[in-house]
Amino acid sequence: MLEDGVAVETPSASGARRRILRLGTVVLVLVAPLSVAESQHPTKVFRIVELNPGVPQDQQKVFREALRARGYVQGQNILIEDRFAGGSEDRLREYAAEAVRLKVDVIVAVSSSAIRAATNATKTIPVVGLDLESDPVASGFIASFARPGGNLTGIFVDLPELTGKALELLKEAIPGIIRVALLRDPALNPALLPAAESSARSLSLQLQTVEARRSSEFEGAFRAAVRGRNGALMVIPSPRFDRKLLVALAAKHRMPTTTIFPEYTDAGLLMSYGPNLYGLFSQAATYVDQVLKGAKPGDLPVQRPVRFETVFNLKTGRALGLTIPPALLLRADRVID
Repeated sequence: MLEDGVAVETPSASGARRRILRLGTVVLVLVAPLSVAESQHPTKVFRIVELNPGVPQDQQKVFREALRARGYVQGQNILIEDRFAGGSEDRLREYAAEAVRLKVDVIVAVSSSAIRAATNATKTIPVVGLDLESDPVASGFIASFARPGGNLTGIFVDLPELTGKALELLKEAIPGIIRVALLRDPALNPALLPAAESSARSLSLQLQTVEARRSSEFEGAFRAAVRGRNGALMVIPSPRFDRKLLVALAAKHRMPTTTIFPEYTDAGLLMSYGPNLYGLFSQAATYVDQVLKGAKPGDLPVQRPVRFETVFNLKTGRALGLTIPPALLLRADRVID
């Protein structure tokens, strides 16, 4: 209130002010310890490096989405860094050594060459492998599927068996076919080739092998397949292969093409038989989650796919002037039209 033009605090106003000050003090006491605790225990940011001998593909996005679904957000509590070697084994080894220097939490190694580079570089940093070409026990990567031991676990695909089944379906899809070209990456496991040749002989198919170490060599491989008068092409997938370019060249050369992963058929190849590639990368994310939560890689059983899809792309078939036998379509898991 005012007395002779001077502001004078009344008893009631003075009491209210003291209560506000006391409340402010209580708030400060409650908040300050929380701020100190937060500064003492910052959010752990895990660091993951993916070693890949090839080029970026859609499955890297699938891997990140699978981790995000498990609570790992890029830039917040996890940092995922991709290292693509572009077909260079030397670069792959350099990237593995770099991951060790960075003391990352997990190395995700895609392909047997990436797994070898990672496990040669470190025996302590956990390695989650995704190998589409080799037997991990026969290759010396693990002691057993149930108890791999060491610092490696992951998913391994038995490609030799799948290649034989894909050739069998190809012969049913194109009755009368005699010659088939086999496109392979010579850097992959050499055991894949004799397995495919054996399957071809049992099916009375003549097999011509054409090779490409990287996608820039696709054109020459397709031309060789056409010169060899092959009725179709079987592709053994490689991390170094660009899926979109492969589909484009198969259409350009009007070459009926089959492979292992249904994602290739979704993109425009004629047919496929094998496991879902995106699903395998989601499984890899599950392994990473388990390791980040404290599991030891050597105690996590190595997995192999147990579900395989037969997929036909009828749109591609029509463009090639082919009609897939109805009885074969009835056995398909998916038909793209």
